[in-house]
Amino acid sequence: MSSRTGLLFHETYMWHATGTQWLPTAGFPLTQPLAHVEGPEAKRRIKNLVDASALADVLVPLKPRSATPAEIGRVHTPEYIARIAAESAGVGGDAGFGTPFGPGGYEIALLSAGGVLAALEAVVAGRVANAYAIARPPGHHALPDTGYGFCIFNNGAIAIRHAQAALGLRRVALVDWDAHHGNGAQHIFYEDPEVLTISLHQDNSYPKNSGTVAENGAGRGLGANLNIPLPPGSGHGAYVAAFERVVVPALRRFRPELILVASGLDCSYFDPLARMMAYSETFRVMTQLLMQVAAETAAGRLVGIHEGGYSEAYVPFCGLAILETLAGHDSGIADPFRDVCGLAGGQALQPHQDAVIRTVEPRVAGVPEPLGSEGR
Repeated sequence: MSSRTGLLFHETYMWHATGTQWLPTAGFPLTQPLAHVEGPEAKRRIKNLVDASALADVLVPLKPRSATPAEIGRVHTPEYIARIAAESAGVGGDAGFGTPFGPGGYEIALLSAGGVLAALEAVVAGRVANAYAIARPPGHHALPDTGYGFCIFNNGAIAIRHAQAALGLRRVALVDWDAHHGNGAQHIFYEDPEVLTISLHQDNSYPKNSGTVAENGAGRGLGANLNIPLPPGSGHGAYVAAFERVVVPALRRFRPELILVASGLDCSYFDPLARMMAYSETFRVMTQLLMQVAAETAAGRLVGIHEGGYSEAYVPFCGLAILETLAGHDSGIADPFRDVCGLAGGQALQPHQDAVIRTVEPRVAGVPEPLGSEGR
C-alpha cells in the first residue's frame, strides 16, 4: 500500500463554460451581467498554490479519464445523458436548475466524473494512499434526470456505484461538508442501506427546504442518511463538534470500506454564496478525523472530490490545508487569513449550534451496521 497522496487535475476542467449571470430581475437584466460565480479561478488557484509550494514534489499527479456513458448511466437516466450530449454538440444549454454549460460541456463533464473514477481507482489499487480530485463541473446536487445547482453529473454518486459494480467494494460512506445540502446523493441513496450519506450544511440555504434532520433515509435505508443543518455563522467549533459527536461515531458504526468526501469549500469564512465561518484549520481537523476513521474501518481509503467554493482569494488556502493533511507534509506556506478568521467572534461552539448537533446525535444509533456485527 502506497503512503503517498494523489492529486487529480486537468486544464480542460477550467474550460467548462458557465457564461454570465445577473441578479434576479423582472424579465431582463437591470445591472451589468457578471461572470458566473461557478468560474474556474478558485479551483485553478488551488493547483497554482500547490505548484508554487514544496507540496508539489510530494503529491502524485493523477491523470483523469473520461467516464463512459455506461458508467454515468449507473446513476443518470439515458434520456438525460442524451439531452446533455445533444445540447453540448450545439451551442450548449442548461442542464437544469441553473446549471449552464457551453459547447463541449458534455465531454468536460464526462472527464470530471471520470477523473473522480481515476482517483478512486488509484486509491483502491493501492497506487496512492488517498487522493483529492480538483474536478469541474461539480456534482453533488445533480439528480438522475436533471442537473442542479451548477452540477451536471453527480460525480460522487457515480464513484460510489463504480466502487460497488467494478471495484469489489460494498459499503461506502459519503461525507459532504459543502455549505449547501448534498441533495443529489441523498436522493440517489435514500433507500440504500449500504451507502451512508452525511451532509453538514448551512441550514435551509440551498436547495430550499432540503436537508432537515428528519430526512433520515427510508425503507431498508432508514438511518443511512444523516443531515446536520448548522445555523448560519457556524465556525470551527461547530464543525469540529459535529464531526466528533456525529460524523465519526456514525462512520465507526457503519464501518465503510471506502470514504468519499464531497469537499465543498464554500463553508469557508469569505465565501460569497454562504454565511459560514470555517477556515483552513477547520478543514485540516476535519480531514485528520476522517483519515483516522478511514484507517480504522476502510483500510485508509479516502478520496476527496472538490465541489463548491467561490472565494478566489481564500479557497486555495483551505484546499492546501486539506492536501497538506492528506499528504502529512507541510507546504511551507502559511494561511495569511488564519488570524482574521480564527480569532473572529463566534468561532467557538455556540449554544444554538450545539442544540442542532444534540438533535442529530441520537440518530447515530440508527445507522445500519454491517450484517453479522450485532453484539460486537
